[in-house]
Amino acid sequence: MKNKGQVMTGAEIFFECLKKEKVEHIFGFPGGSVLKLYEQLYDIDFLQHILVRHEQGAVHAAEGYAKASGKTGVVLVTSGPGATNTVTGIADAYMDSVPIVVFTGQVPSHLIGNDAFQEADMMGITRPITKHNFLVRSVEELAITIKKAFYIASSGRPGPVVVDLPKDVINSKCEFVYPDNMEIRGYKPTIKGHSHQIKKAAEAISKAKRPLLYVGGGVIMSGGSQELALFARENKLPVVMTLQGLGAFPGTDDLSLGMLGMHGTYWANQAVDNCDVLVSLGARFDDRVTGNCETFAKNAFKIHADIDPTCIDKNVIVDIPIVGDVKHILAELAVEMPKPPDIKDWWSQIYEWKDECPMQYEDNDGRLRTEYVIEKLSEKTNGNAVIVTDVGQHQMWTAQYYKYNFPRSNITSGGLGTMGFSVPASIGVSFAVKDRPIISISGDGGFQMNIQELITAAAYKVPVKFIIINNSFLGMVRQWQEMFHGEKYSFTDLSASNPDFVKVGEAFGIESFSTDSPKDVDSLLDKALSINDRPVLIEFKVVKDDLVFPMVPSGGSISEMMVKRINSKRMTLL
Repeated sequence: MKNKGQVMTGAEIFFECLKKEKVEHIFGFPGGSVLKLYEQLYDIDFLQHILVRHEQGAVHAAEGYAKASGKTGVVLVTSGPGATNTVTGIADAYMDSVPIVVFTGQVPSHLIGNDAFQEADMMGITRPITKHNFLVRSVEELAITIKKAFYIASSGRPGPVVVDLPKDVINSKCEFVYPDNMEIRGYKPTIKGHSHQIKKAAEAISKAKRPLLYVGGGVIMSGGSQELALFARENKLPVVMTLQGLGAFPGTDDLSLGMLGMHGTYWANQAVDNCDVLVSLGARFDDRVTGNCETFAKNAFKIHADIDPTCIDKNVIVDIPIVGDVKHILAELAVEMPKPPDIKDWWSQIYEWKDECPMQYEDNDGRLRTEYVIEKLSEKTNGNAVIVTDVGQHQMWTAQYYKYNFPRSNITSGGLGTMGFSVPASIGVSFAVKDRPIISISGDGGFQMNIQELITAAAYKVPVKFIIINNSFLGMVRQWQEMFHGEKYSFTDLSASNPDFVKVGEAFGIESFSTDSPKDVDSLLDKALSINDRPVLIEFKVVKDDLVFPMVPSGGSISEMMVKRINSKRMTLL
């Protein structure tokens, strides 16, 4: 590579910028408009390019890499369909605040707007689903634009940034200059929370009789898990977590009440409904958490700490807003606390709720159930694995029954709920994590949506354990059809069309196993966990018609939870 100040082509500048940003991995797929970049890439030795089999897979892989490592994921694709294939992944990253930079090829500048071959308006297409996007109009703008892209993606509330690269920009030449620091007018994320607001919050928590910490993914993104643990333990505060917040606080800790919301634990939701001070940390009051906003924590004094000021009062009006980085705010809260609150009676009530409605499932009929598989997986890995789930029933059962003990262990699609996420995302995780088991869990429906990425897994010998929870249905859709749509199972039964997943895995060169017996779960998990130099696949054929409980009906109050199916027509509300 050439030194700063030398004249370079756009392609050379591109990779020099990635080197400056310490990029080690890039997920991509070549095509006509980016061939000059791939020509340059042929001689690059400071980063590894991972060739995926579909551009959507590239973005999900970059998401998995970013979520697991805390670094910015990088994607490179060609123009037209190559670029538009990234849209679902970009939207997914936007909803879950994942720092990725997606470089898309574009037709030459003079052809933009002429409906040229493989032209697509990526600025217009991605504007609503990116933190920011750029069209590079000249090679002189290239380096500063890339610098801005990485800065915007990774600072403040993280998110995806798209950089559109016209073919002539890549081929042109200019002097390479890369700024050491970056400031963007009008974009200055607040890091340190307002001291007066933090002091008021600390006083409110100290005086509370029924306080509750409501923890979201922002705690993990900020690197604030240690500060959270110290603050919660010093003050003996109960902790509930969102789906994206799982792992921010150890799931095996006595202070953890598990997940709240639509499929949260009964005692977590009861604690939310009855608390007198609710402290939201890096969470956005998502509808799957709140249910009916009018009844959410209706009697609580609400404190909301978040780095994104647009999240404050967006869904739920709060009493003390604190804008800033959650890691710093937690540290300041700990210093400002006058004394721990007196909450022995509160804990007694929480224990009563735990006894009243524990997490349970049927396990005495000899049939294999997802909950059993997840429990065994949690036991065998001691909560130390990186679990990458797809979307659906298995996702919720994993959230309920796997005890995450570390941050960046729960990699899942939350806000967008993207089926097909797990397989490519787990591949991305494998390039970020080298010392922990990586386990992809998918339903049989979602597994097929990006099944082509098994080729990528086999080609790079990634040590991912692919688990398929096969109930021969689009399980979560089927659950809603049973509960709310008159049991009309319209186009959700996959039993007649599902492939033989063992043969599929073997066709891709992956050692594969299948069982429908609980007796095989131990040995198959042990087998998978012992293989660390290549992927392995296990299909668990589970009960077809099981439902995920507890459940709060969409738009309902979290105080009204469905906890059990009595028969196919009625549910028990508690």
